[in-house]
Amino acid sequence: MNGGEIISIRHLSKTFGKNVVLRDIDFSVSAGDVTSIIGASGSGKSTLLRCINLLETPTSGEILFHGQDISGPHTNAAAYRAKVGMVFQSFNLFSNMTVLDNCMVGQVKVLKKNKDDARKSALAFLEKVGMAPYINAKPRQLSGGQKQRVAIARALAMDPELLLFDEPTSALDPQMVGEVLDVMKQLVHEGLTMIIVTHEMAFARDVSSHVVYMADGVIEEEGGPAQIFSAPQNPKTREFLSRFMRG
Repeated sequence: MNGGEIISIRHLSKTFGKNVVLRDIDFSVSAGDVTSIIGASGSGKSTLLRCINLLETPTSGEILFHGQDISGPHTNAAAYRAKVGMVFQSFNLFSNMTVLDNCMVGQVKVLKKNKDDARKSALAFLEKVGMAPYINAKPRQLSGGQKQRVAIARALAMDPELLLFDEPTSALDPQMVGEVLDVMKQLVHEGLTMIIVTHEMAFARDVSSHVVYMADGVIEEEGGPAQIFSAPQNPKTREFLSRFMRG
């Protein structure tokens, strides 16, 4: 762990009507951590990420950002999201804007940067993810892997303290998964703090400092990757990983 706690989740629960999606979730992320959240579809992983990014309002509990509870109604969500970025499985690029403009708009509107500085920053991050040749393209002209790399560059251009990834490879063709995971591995090596919801078990095992296994809206087990992947304690974790790690 490289630094102090950035995010602490305390007794977080989320219900939709009578459906309890998250129940009493507790964990913390410190600067430099790479936390992977694994579990079957429908276990509440994406809802948890959406709560952390204030796209969903928790039903109860707290989300502490540097010790301040941001889950109440008085938080400036746009300012908070500039510090806690999110990369979605469906890319969420603005289809009417070029790649470059997609990476500039948040910097100008939210961070209040001038256009020259925003452009420089956008170009630097597009270069980093291998998308500099496509700055004038519109999203419809790109492959899924390229769109996702642009989405990562856009998130990085906001200079976030924490980046959330919601199954960033699940909408991609298998041959494009690698190009996105390679970019993410590079970010891990650079010390970016990340929470990653993923079905890519080998990736989670190799890059995480902490792994959280969820089932039915509950954290069933958490620990270091060696413990979770090599010696899981919980029968549910063992059963899930035996299905996923075969071969």
